[in-house]
Amino acid sequence: MTLPVEISSLSKRLAGRDILKNVDLRLPAGRSIALVGHNGAGKTSLIKMILGLSRPTAGAIRVFGEDPSHGHTRGQIGFLPENVSFSPALTGREILTYYARLKGVRPAEGSALLERVGLSKAACDFIHTYSKGMRQRLGLAQALIGAPRLLLLDEPTTGLDAAVRQTFYEIIATLRARGVAVLLSSHSLTELENQLDRIVIMRRGTIVADGSVDELMDIAGLPLQFTMVTRKGAVIDKERLGPVEDFRVDGNRIEFSCSRKNKMGVLHAILQNHTTIEDVGLFPPTLDQLYLHFLPQGDDAC
Repeated sequence: MTLPVEISSLSKRLAGRDILKNVDLRLPAGRSIALVGHNGAGKTSLIKMILGLSRPTAGAIRVFGEDPSHGHTRGQIGFLPENVSFSPALTGREILTYYARLKGVRPAEGSALLERVGLSKAACDFIHTYSKGMRQRLGLAQALIGAPRLLLLDEPTTGLDAAVRQTFYEIIATLRARGVAVLLSSHSLTELENQLDRIVIMRRGTIVADGSVDELMDIAGLPLQFTMVTRKGAVIDKERLGPVEDFRVDGNRIEFSCSRKNKMGVLHAILQNHTTIEDVGLFPPTLDQLYLHFLPQGDDAC
């Protein structure tokens, strides 16, 4: 079956610098991938190559089995750039009517999309009165014109508040259920949890990790954090807890960490000491910690 996106050993060299290096990526229909990384990691460059706006130095890229520069292929793609720009002298409805005509679809489709992205009440307002978040939502509506089979979104939630971001991801979920393939870029891992199928982390033009959040947690091997509150005067033997690290005692509060594979053994040891323990807290690594594991601060992208 032909994949919406299939990339093999893709590299791009520009002005003596490697922009992308040996990238492999497959995006099936009805699935979603987030490209995550620092600014300059190669996310936007990869999206431009999928759009056919840039040619690879080496490797192969196919969109629905064809060269992405073919006009037929481009007609099946919806694209939202990071910084959308529309004529300030036109209304939201006029913008979508214009793009609908470019794609050869009925202008009425634009009205339905304005409703879908929550801009129906601002349909007749001029673009210069739109906030950044409103312009971003209008850009999403423009990308959805013509029912594309592949949706490319470059930093799509920039300028959106939490409620609108949630609406955005609900729209993405609906599109995936209809078989649309979705590829978006982001520098925020936190907002992506439980929203997309896979996360591809990029660093200096290469893919350093690829998987679901749970799979990335396993790859990173970051420890779990425990806190315990003991009864007054109680003493907990560290050795009886098993292989724990960073063991700290502050009065009747105890903190330590352990690996994911040793979690159940430590919990069993805690239960055996239940008469001396008043409370237990277990905290998995945060998504920010996961992000910094793969992309540490001070590690400038290309």
